[in-house]
Amino acid sequence: MSESKKRKVEAEHRTFNKEWTSKYFFTNVDEKAVCLICRESVAMLKNYNLKRHFETKHSSKYEKFSDEQKRKKANEMVVQLQQKNIFRKQFASKDDITKVSYVIAHKIAKNSKPLSEGEFIKECMIDSASILCPDKKNQFENVCLSRRTIVRRVENIAENMYLQFKEKVRTFEYYSLALDESCHVRDTAQLLIFIRGITKYFEVTEEMVSMQSLKGTTTGEDLLEAVNNCLLKLVVEWNKLVNVTTDGGPNMTGKNVGLLKRIQDQVRETNAEQNIVFSHCIIHQEVLCKSVLNLSHVVDTVVKVVNYIRARGLNHRQFITLLEDLESDHTDVLYHTNVRWLSLGKILKRVWELKEEIGLFLDMKQNAIDFPQLNDEKWLSDFAFAVDIMGHMNDLNSKLHGKGAFAHDLYSSVKAFMKKLLLLSRQITNKQFAHFATLQQIEVCDQNVQKYSLQLLDLHAEFSRRFHDFKLIENDLQLELIEMQCDPLLSEQMKTVTLPKFYASLNDCAFPKLKAHAQRMLVLFGSTYICEQTFSIMKLNKSKLRSAMTDDHLEQVLFIATTEATPDFNGLVSNHQRCHPSH
Repeated sequence: MSESKKRKVEAEHRTFNKEWTSKYFFTNVDEKAVCLICRESVAMLKNYNLKRHFETKHSSKYEKFSDEQKRKKANEMVVQLQQKNIFRKQFASKDDITKVSYVIAHKIAKNSKPLSEGEFIKECMIDSASILCPDKKNQFENVCLSRRTIVRRVENIAENMYLQFKEKVRTFEYYSLALDESCHVRDTAQLLIFIRGITKYFEVTEEMVSMQSLKGTTTGEDLLEAVNNCLLKLVVEWNKLVNVTTDGGPNMTGKNVGLLKRIQDQVRETNAEQNIVFSHCIIHQEVLCKSVLNLSHVVDTVVKVVNYIRARGLNHRQFITLLEDLESDHTDVLYHTNVRWLSLGKILKRVWELKEEIGLFLDMKQNAIDFPQLNDEKWLSDFAFAVDIMGHMNDLNSKLHGKGAFAHDLYSSVKAFMKKLLLLSRQITNKQFAHFATLQQIEVCDQNVQKYSLQLLDLHAEFSRRFHDFKLIENDLQLELIEMQCDPLLSEQMKTVTLPKFYASLNDCAFPKLKAHAQRMLVLFGSTYICEQTFSIMKLNKSKLRSAMTDDHLEQVLFIATTEATPDFNGLVSNHQRCHPSH
């Protein structure tokens, strides 16, 4: 075909006419007209060409067919052709087989399964295929899921996703860091670094960027070096840093040589006017506030009782049997660990609900004399108060959890709780126990009423002291909002959309400073909850049974497990084929 004729055909934009199927027994396959009878194809989609093919080769057989018979027969042939095409596609390509191994490796890492799990998964796949589709069994056998392969796939997936995230970091207007330190099963200190960034379009991204292994000391200088290495690898500038949130450890917050002091000094070397908001995790602060309640005499006794029951196998079995015989609503008591923030309130409530069964068990074991507090009315009153107030604090604690929460939302929950404390204090003074269901069950003397009211006021004062920095941030933000709140249209719009979307919709010329300030506020980390959550994943992956995992592979698995991004599987397969052409 000449160049001019080819251009003429392309210019006509010829498409397959569906009427040709019933008239001439043709169907469209990859932009070509294919005869349903002889499977020959016609290059040019023209009515004349298809009609000529049908009349010269097949009309003698089908000329006596009515239009309805032709339509029915043609539809049957189309179905048969589709089935044959499906049959041809039953044999997966090498790219598809490679992609399967990447998808499964991603699932394994995402769900914190052992990297050797691929071999077990392959066995299950082959056994299932031998039953459901024996003709495809060999395809499943060709999927490579050995431990070494899964390790390589995880490495490639982590690199692919990190490069995607690295590109996104370039669009950040501002960013904040959340830092926390812990040790895994081999006692190597690990510094987790999370970043939250915001673009000019108010798109907020929160990801783990590094897990730095600290083999020696963990001083402020060591931590600064780890953070520096992370930011250099990510190619992110210090002058965009707005906030650093930590767990409040001495090596983080030390006034002279702590990490935060060193970060401030380093930032001011390049920009003396740059102020960074250093904040202590709002969840940790809430937990520390409970120390002013002076409930150790209650907690120590309760923990001692629980340990007596659960620390000895015979006692534990006998106690469970007793609960079964008494048809109790609970089947056991709970352990308390200081690491788990919600456990204290739960164990206090459970022991209170089982106090009669526990007393009966101790009498049976002739050990009631070791726990005289269980029969002391004053102690029981303090116990009931502890159950109720810890329940209220647990409710607040639960509201502070969650990935991606904005700092101002977390502080709003804290403010609401502080107002509740003042209300609860007044109610207890008036002997109104509507919000103290446990305390309501017993007789509370006037002396204890006064004591509990003062304890609630002390707790309110401690919250005010610890969250003073958040109050300053809140006041700063409120000043910026005054002008905007005076505009009725903007005020109404704020109620209908999310805060990031609202600020993104503001005119750059009318509110340039407000938008920049909003970006700085929205990017703040209110807590290190995401770090604590990731440490739980780390302990699952680096356990006593899986202690051989290297720190590099642990970091890759944690990155995959915590990110919400999706790997570019097609790109991974394409790159794999380029690196392994023999495959």
